Amino acid sequence: MENVINSVQPPIGKPKWLKVKLPIGEKYTELRSLVDKYKLNTICTSGSCPNMGECWGEGTATFMILGNICTRSCGFCGVKTGRPETVDWDEPEKVARSIKLMKIKHAVITSVDRDDLKDMGSIIWLETVEAIRRMNPTTTLETLIPDFQGNERIIDRIVEANPEVVSHNMETVRRLTREVRIQAKYDRSLAVLKYLKEKGIRRTKSGIMLGLGETEEEVIQTMQDLRDNHVDIVTLGQYLQPSKKHLPVKEFITPEQFEKYEKIGKEMGFRHVESGALVRSSYHAEKHIL
Repeated sequence: MENVINSVQPPIGKPKWLKVKLPIGEKYTELRSLVDKYKLNTICTSGSCPNMGECWGEGTATFMILGNICTRSCGFCGVKTGRPETVDWDEPEKVARSIKLMKIKHAVITSVDRDDLKDMGSIIWLETVEAIRRMNPTTTLETLIPDFQGNERIIDRIVEANPEVVSHNMETVRRLTREVRIQAKYDRSLAVLKYLKEKGIRRTKSGIMLGLGETEEEVIQTMQDLRDNHVDIVTLGQYLQPSKKHLPVKEFITPEQFEKYEKIGKEMGFRHVESGALVRSSYHAEKHIL
């Protein structure tokens, strides 16, 4: 059978509706200056997020912890893969200070996968949330976590931290999971989201990338699988190829199709549905705590 992801084909030109917004505004300029001056590590800047200006204007920013080298090699992700650096045990305080300097109202914390560590980085996760809460008592939090290999004892550290929102991304539909998220498992990700809800996390969230060769039926089924596991918030955005070494874009999803998915998601009962070409996991994150 032909591999629907890796089959050779010419690149598809970007459509006219897929235009990245230039970050503007007084708040953006102020935060950009702070980031550059103090060399603060935000995934907003390192990932060249198209929504950076809008999010920063709302007082929201995303920070990546546990280094910038991942132990996994997902076909969609631009983060380096390989042998990670030694854990920086001062990182929780550094992130908390960055949030204080930037006067962030709502922070999203994410990380690379650290399958090389016995605790998979969960201790740093817990200490980071605790440091942020100590230094920034009015800042609300979302943690966008790895699957931690489904280890409930490790996931319990995130539960103990008790952020306002806990997110774990499905990224794609069941059929494409093996090609897109090589070391991940579709059902394991669902189990992680279900476990978080069962343990009392108030808001759970997941995201799906589109344009990798999935069908409408498969997208709707993935959304239904999330609802069946009591996920509250879903984001749907267009996959964009980080480099020629990564999976190709199979299709650019139209604005009308994104609107259709948003309507379907709301009818399913999701509390929030963010659906659009430039939507990313943390888009409108400050609204998802409501």
